[in-house]
Amino acid sequence: MEGPFIYNKFVTGKNFIGHKIECSSLTNMLNAGENVSIYAPAKTGKMSLIQQSLFNMRAQNRIFTYCQVDLLRTRSISEFLLSFGDAVIRAYASTPAEYTGIIETYLSGTHFIFDQIVYREADRIVSLNWDVDDHDIESMLRLPYRLAEEHQKQMYMLLWEFQNIMNTEDGHKVCKIFYTLMKEIRDGGMKPLASFIFCGSQTNAMKDIFEHHRYFYRVVENLPIREPEDKDIIDHILRGFLSSGKVIDRELLTGICRIFRNNLWYINHFVSICDSLSKGYIMEPILVEALDRIISIHEPRFIAYMNDLTTFQVSLLKAILDGHKKFSTTEVIGQYRLNSSANIRRLKDALCKKEIITFNEKDEPVILDPLFEYWVRKTYFKMEVAR
Repeated sequence: MEGPFIYNKFVTGKNFIGHKIECSSLTNMLNAGENVSIYAPAKTGKMSLIQQSLFNMRAQNRIFTYCQVDLLRTRSISEFLLSFGDAVIRAYASTPAEYTGIIETYLSGTHFIFDQIVYREADRIVSLNWDVDDHDIESMLRLPYRLAEEHQKQMYMLLWEFQNIMNTEDGHKVCKIFYTLMKEIRDGGMKPLASFIFCGSQTNAMKDIFEHHRYFYRVVENLPIREPEDKDIIDHILRGFLSSGKVIDRELLTGICRIFRNNLWYINHFVSICDSLSKGYIMEPILVEALDRIISIHEPRFIAYMNDLTTFQVSLLKAILDGHKKFSTTEVIGQYRLNSSANIRRLKDALCKKEIITFNEKDEPVILDPLFEYWVRKTYFKMEVAR
């Protein structure tokens, strides 16, 4: 039986809260045929946002085709292209004869084939009979546009965990070819019938692609995800507890929002623990016990984070927790034994690559995981933490 606090899957409808502005923006962008990038740490509601936007578009009687490619395990360009092709072709065909027809028609002259044996044994539609070349990459990336044009129906394609394209042997090449194709289609003057959603949970890796290298400059629009409002979260929690006959003080919920920095995944998990511990009025001791329990679940991961840091990196993290925003002053370098300004630049880059911190538009450091920030303050560095 599904409870009021869902944290194990994406949500839509009445369970979707906190990102209504982003949902409206994404719906408008997709309706306009734009390509969109969305990046934020894992479990910040990206998939719920996308699925709710598609739900809204269907409710508006918008007709479209949707498919999704998961790059979580992607380690080679060929693996990416085969998964890409499988997802696109399955969106338009359902039989081996149809699969063969699409590949022979739209991927003619490439090294992509339909192999009956591979299909029977591995349920894979697209196979390769030789190494991938640039023509193969361009042809496969063009496939959604060509099929959408043939069927005269808008297509939306989600590339999930797109930052993993850089784990391949030449992700830069794929991005450049993708950009050239998108620019060609945009400059053609017609609204494209295929749009892409580039989504990633490694914030800094996605920033590297879209902001630092700017591989998709002016052909992909970024949609920032903001923290939900306290009021929306508190109202959601109160409704959930009320459905099971339980009551909690709003002031206590304000503290919960502060600890978890309004991360709904953590909050839903936390309050579901509170729900299991209580029978009526929920008091502060229950919140303390629930916090200890959720920390115990994630503590091995947090310990692994810290064990992976060098002494210098730990020192810089401590300086961030102490509230410092500029690290190259003589006082900060001396107090935290950071050696030099050049060393600080290396340390900042290392913590960003490990997705521990990022830097906002004001170039201020932000620890990405709110519960990790709480744990590292309270447990690791033994600092005072307000609850």
